Amino acid sequence: MPNTYTQILIQYVFAVKHRDALINANLREPLEKYISGIIAKNDHKLLAIYCMPDHCHILVGLNPAQSISDLARDVKSSSTKWINENKYTTSKFNWQEGYGAFSYAKSQLDTVVNYILNQREHHRKKTFKQEYHDFLTKFNIQFDDQYLFNWLD
Repeated sequence: MPNTYTQILIQYVFAVKHRDALINANLREPLEKYISGIIAKNDHKLLAIYCMPDHCHILVGLNPAQSISDLARDVKSSSTKWINENKYTTSKFNWQEGYGAFSYAKSQLDTVVNYILNQREHHRKKTFKQEYHDFLTKFNIQFDDQYLFNWLD
């Protein structure tokens, strides 16, 4: 019986609502593990994850049985519920609406993994707004800044 073989590498980027820096050091690692579980439960392969205080980067090997948007919805809604139920933040936690999803070739895998895992260092040089604009420009995605994340300037 023939099988389906795919290699779909997707980097997700999404932000905390109002860009609040709610993902502190005590939450970052448990949140990354929880999101990893959501990804595994949906038969995707987690390749890299890093949650900054106000946004998150995830690289997955996507299982085509689930759409890009459905995985983003599942990760964001489940992790929001988990954070709030476990009272990891003093105020109600939510992710902002929307997300970025960017595709990569296998030849880019190591570079993207290193980029994600070195977010803390990367953001010493570049703001999240600059980073996100760079993604949209690099991938030739037309956008209107008023419909992007709430920026802290």
